[in-house]
Amino acid sequence: MDIKDKLAAALKEAAAAAMAKGSVPEGALPEVQLTVPPQKSFGDFATNFAMQAGKALKCNPRTLAQAINDNMSATFIEKMEIAGPGFINFFLKNDWLYDMLGEITAKGEAYGNFPPRAEKVQVEFVSANPTGPLHVGHGRGAAVGSALVNLLRAAGCQVEAEYYINDAGNQINNLAASVNARYLECLSIPCDFPEEGYHGTDIIATAQRIVNADGDKYCRLPTSERVVLFRELALKEKIELLKEDLEKFNVHFDTWFSERTLHECGDIEKCCAELIERGYMYEADGAKWLRSTAFGDDKDRVVIRENGVPTYLAADIAYHKNKFERGFDTLINLWGADHHGYIKRMKAACEAFGYSGDRLEVLVLQMVSLYRDGELVKMSKRTGQSVTLNELIEEVGTDAARFFFIMRSIDSQLDFDLNLATERSNENPVYYVQYAHARICSIFRQIAENGITMAGQANLSLLASECEIDLIKKLGEYEEEIASAAKDRAPHRIARYVHELAGLFHTFYNQCRILGVDSDLQQARLQLVQTVKNNLRHALGILGVSAPEQM
Repeated sequence: MDIKDKLAAALKEAAAAAMAKGSVPEGALPEVQLTVPPQKSFGDFATNFAMQAGKALKCNPRTLAQAINDNMSATFIEKMEIAGPGFINFFLKNDWLYDMLGEITAKGEAYGNFPPRAEKVQVEFVSANPTGPLHVGHGRGAAVGSALVNLLRAAGCQVEAEYYINDAGNQINNLAASVNARYLECLSIPCDFPEEGYHGTDIIATAQRIVNADGDKYCRLPTSERVVLFRELALKEKIELLKEDLEKFNVHFDTWFSERTLHECGDIEKCCAELIERGYMYEADGAKWLRSTAFGDDKDRVVIRENGVPTYLAADIAYHKNKFERGFDTLINLWGADHHGYIKRMKAACEAFGYSGDRLEVLVLQMVSLYRDGELVKMSKRTGQSVTLNELIEEVGTDAARFFFIMRSIDSQLDFDLNLATERSNENPVYYVQYAHARICSIFRQIAENGITMAGQANLSLLASECEIDLIKKLGEYEEEIASAAKDRAPHRIARYVHELAGLFHTFYNQCRILGVDSDLQQARLQLVQTVKNNLRHALGILGVSAPEQM
């Protein structure tokens, strides 16, 4: 039982004792909610329990709070204060902190990892069309998605990361036609560039690689055959480049799922037949429609067009049904802000198959804007087109890019300061955090050079200064932060936590010596900084950011 559970139990026992004595009316008591106050002067924990219970018992909250205070028997409480209309602030003895630090230390590098649980979660993210390089918007989704996967795994979930390859439909046909046109251009053969073709320099590079490898031999093929061949060549190349860029960005997928397979194995037709049988698909004006209004959508949606060609929704319906059939309890999709209107129809499709819409969670990522020297960066200097993720990595590095993408809630637009991301100063949040880890590594190198080794058990009660107590308290918050961030799908909270932990460590470092102090105090401080090091590494690991030993 952790300290919050012990405190909650002691609070209820005191309230029950007060009722037994007749100090307050008898009745059912609500659950105890404890929070960490925003200011140290308000104690270690605070609760509005007396205010909530006062309503149920028809008792003045301050009277109830005083009765709880009078009947409190827990020996780990230093004092209690009643504030405002009935808040109770608790000031605890430091013994609980030392016990907690000892337990954290015993867990070592595993601190922050929860026991495995049965929940199977699939996180699908990025899933950009394989028609060109990833841009910075994809980068935010890649960083947040992979950090969320790491966070959920730390919280004990069975998680699978998946990339949905949009390798069917018009965008792939346009890719093939674009490569074909550039191929002919490379050979100085006149041709019309497709109206909806892709104009990126990467398409020219793909065509030139084909020419370099095979010359003009494909010119002798009929255009239709050549385009089919180029579609496969270009698709394979683009997917490989996507994988390379994502690996470089420390993003790893367990599964790469091909949309084309849904068409080839007849899953789309099977889904339509089942929806018709369930009464949630009908034919009108020659097309097949999903009756999504039955589940709260503002209008029904076309699934199969009049000409028999499936819409994008058709493949997405089959894809999500496939996900559920693979045994996932929860599906989490990370989509761009431009897909917000697509959520209701996708949930409607899930519910039409009998799956709860709550089992599909869609997280919407807001836009990213790049700034350099205070000016908005709209285009790449190299290509004159959108800045690619690869270019961003080259400029600021993987660690800075990932940390900056993750450190803000996805609900808010992100202004990415390129200058700040490359600064070697405390103003740069990722540098600030990594420097804390490097400092600790430096401490242990100095300790080794002086022939000092860590004792098995230190007297942690010697850690009594304010900065040491603050650091221990922050360490103790980590598992609760993991649990709440995982529940709310909010990896930015881990970035905030590790930045705060680093700040408290830097304060400790500036105020508390380790070399040249009493050996017992030295051992206690070494145990503390070792635990901080483990915590920094664990949190940075969730964020997909490295923990350097030197900077």
